[in-house]
Amino acid sequence: MPNISENISDIKKNLPKVTPTPSDFHQQATAHELKSRLNWGEPALTILDVRDPETFRKCRIVGAMQFPMDELESRAKSSLELNREIYIYGGSDEETASAANVLREAGFQKVAQLLGGIDAWREIYGALEGSATDQPPSAGEFNVVARMQQFSDEKAKENRMK
Repeated sequence: MPNISENISDIKKNLPKVTPTPSDFHQQATAHELKSRLNWGEPALTILDVRDPETFRKCRIVGAMQFPMDELESRAKSSLELNREIYIYGGSDEETASAANVLREAGFQKVAQLLGGIDAWREIYGALEGSATDQPPSAGEFNVVARMQQFSDEKAKENRMK
């Protein structure tokens, strides 16, 4: 029996191509991919930040949970389902890859490394929170036309990164 994320993926493939749809799950995800999935309100995904607690308190992706590297496997096993879609980032792409491998070896089936981490997220004006965050809202938060232009700009920037 297909699970929810498989059903969503099948439905997205059958939608007419008149509106932009978020991309499917990839083991190496761009900030744009994660943001588009969040903007569409797709269920059953978790964002994990494996940086140290002080850095996490200062600035993080909105909704991210802090799981320190030394507790990552035990905390994930005790609080997340093995088939949960997990996006993970650290202080560097190397730390992110290491954390993703820890989870994959622990049996988690859908772990995506957020390429570029929080810096890539900040570059596309992804929502941030924390004590040192002073990011003004983007025009797209208040205006549909601006939001569509922002989406188009983000997609063009992502295509240039490939």
